[in-house]
Amino acid sequence: MTRRQFFFAAAAAVTPRPVRVPLHVITDSAVPWKPHQAEPFWRHIWPETIGDFGRCGIAFDTSYTNAPIERPANCEPIVAGLERRAINLVLTDRVPMQWDEGRALCGVTLRYRSYHLCVIALARAHRFQVPLLSVNTCTHELLHVLLLDVFEERPGGLAGQAREFRIDWYATRMWLLHDGAAIRAMARNYLDRLSRTAGN
Repeated sequence: MTRRQFFFAAAAAVTPRPVRVPLHVITDSAVPWKPHQAEPFWRHIWPETIGDFGRCGIAFDTSYTNAPIERPANCEPIVAGLERRAINLVLTDRVPMQWDEGRALCGVTLRYRSYHLCVIALARAHRFQVPLLSVNTCTHELLHVLLLDVFEERPGGLAGQAREFRIDWYATRMWLLHDGAAIRAMARNYLDRLSRTAGN
């Protein structure tokens, strides 16, 4: 074995095998998109998300589709095109009012009819800006799923703020330190629970 082969073998031995997470991206076909509306997401936000998760040992097996979000008055939104055995990342112009509750959110994560949804409002979404305070919108919402928040109701008050800070703490560590050991462990737990719940 040559010296180069030895070092490559040693590096492979300490590099963890990536955790592969199924991700289904749905673009809201009910929105009359203009080219400039989606460009910042695909050019900046999405590559930053994929890169940060990838450096931390998490890879997404991604599929794509277009489907409408219907927003009937005084009713829960109707989202089409969902996959039960994946995280559903829904790209729209703004979070539906019933989920936004007047907060002008960049994104929201929830269980919807037993599906796991991350809804990203492209009009407000952004990449990493300030550590702990303004992190990548897409990364933030995906972490809510992988860290198992999607299985719980969102707490109010200080408990809800603490949960948001926890997500931003993990996102910042991913971004600055490429630290993803804890996230990989939780992602494995998530995949186990997803496979069990999706089979019901």
